[in-house]
Amino acid sequence: MPAESHRSEKPDHPEHGRTHWRRFAGAIALTGTAAATLVVLTAQGVLAAQFSVSGMPFVVTADSLQGEGFEQFATLDTMVPGSPNEGDTGGQLVLIVSAVREARLTNLCQAISLGGMNLKLTAGDAGTPVTARNLVVDSDAISGNASFDDISIGQDASTLDQVPGVTGGIGVLGQQARTVVINDLRQNNYATTAVAFKLPNLHMSFTEDGC
Repeated sequence: MPAESHRSEKPDHPEHGRTHWRRFAGAIALTGTAAATLVVLTAQGVLAAQFSVSGMPFVVTADSLQGEGFEQFATLDTMVPGSPNEGDTGGQLVLIVSAVREARLTNLCQAISLGGMNLKLTAGDAGTPVTARNLVVDSDAISGNASFDDISIGQDASTLDQVPGVTGGIGVLGQQARTVVINDLRQNNYATTAVAFKLPNLHMSFTEDGC
């Protein structure tokens, strides 16, 4: 648990701060490759997940995500030099990393737009949820109805400890919680990794509709 979690009094309506992007970019530059690493290989056998993202976003939705051990912080992901997807980004994307130690997702849907056609995947819609261990997702947009237990907001991302091996850069704002529940989840993602990922009732096909 975070050092702040022992506090017994928490405000009912926490204040919302603004992200100082120049300060964040400076922290990213100082931490270099470490800040862009999604999952660090550790003695516990955590998956090493540092890779260049394709730059193609994909939509993920779920009726419900229930998780034990949650972390969230910003990071800088990079594309392969010369990628046709870099546009005006310079091949770099500032993204939100969301990590869950043990995750259960009901009615999961993932869709990648291929220009008039979608590659669509569904799973966990027949009574058995999708499960994942050390699930790490990089997104530029997240929506849903969320609730947390024992949450710590504003913790240095390099000190997060709810998901083994997953930390951010020094000086980057982070948050973590003992549990998380997000209903009507929708994410615009650029990367997903997990140590283990089980998808019961998996279906994958090309369709006209997305998620």
